[in-house]
Parts: sequence; C-alpha cells; structure tokens
Amino acid sequence: MSEAWIEAGRVGRPHGLDGSFHVTRPDARLLASEELWVRGRACRVERRAGTADRPILRLEGHTGRDAAEALRGAQLTVRADRAPALEEGEYWAHELVGCVVVDGERHVGEVRRMLPLPSCEALEVVLPDESELLVPMVRDAIRSVDVAARRIDVDLSFLGE
Repeated sequence: MSEAWIEAGRVGRPHGLDGSFHVTRPDARLLASEELWVRGRACRVERRAGTADRPILRLEGHTGRDAAEALRGAQLTVRADRAPALEEGEYWAHELVGCVVVDGERHVGEVRRMLPLPSCEALEVVLPDESELLVPMVRDAIRSVDVAARRIDVDLSFLGE
C-alpha cells in the first residue's frame, strides 16, 4: 500500500459474543469513518457503541467472539486522503515524520514518529549521534511547523538542552 495511512486505533479485547471489540488508542475523528482498513482489507463498520474515549466496534465479516479475538492488536487505519480536515495548527502524525528539526539555524535532527503521552503528544527526534530527544507538542517547545517545507523549529532552551 503506497498511500499514506493514519491510525484510527487498535483492536482491543472482544466485547460480547457478536464480534464487537473495544478500540484502544482511539481517534474519534477517524473512527467515524464508515470504512476502516484492518490487515490490508477494507471493512465496513457495522456497529458502534461505547463512548468516544472507550469505543466499541464490529466490522463487517467479523462475527463471533473468536473473530474479534483474532483481530486483537491489529491496527485500524484510514487512508489519509479520506481523513477529515484538521484545524489550524493541527497535524496528522504522518505529516511530521521525516521533518527536519531545527533550533533557529542550528540543525537538531529528524522526526522519527509522534508519540501519544498522557499529557500531550510528543515528537521523537533522532539526533545526529543517533540518540533521541522528545519534544512535547506544546507552544513553548515548538516555535513553528512548516509541513510543506518539511521543517519544525523548536526551542531547545525550553527543553533544557
């Protein structure tokens, strides 16, 4: 699959006997899609229950508790071109991966991935010496993000560097 994909969540433990399952690490904006991809296959969402924070889904073609258990841990994704538009200053993780990170004119490293932390999301930045730096996605740490230029300007002094 060469298109960009965005994770909507992961299949968690089964819920009931009909093939429904809890979703872990949910992104409610993406889980609203009528079609989710799991293990390389498009699946229509047949049932929605639970809450935005603790959603429960059942996918077409996956009936029974054993089917839900077989999917456990699988990534639920949406094609990036079908994702809803974001607000100003919001970014999908795949847009930031590979961006060069700088502090003014000083090269810092490159974004490896975005990590969900309890209080905020953070960028995992690989430094030139292969060590890592976590940069919280907060205004004090990040001066600017230019997705088109593939450049993120951070304030290392805020990060204690």
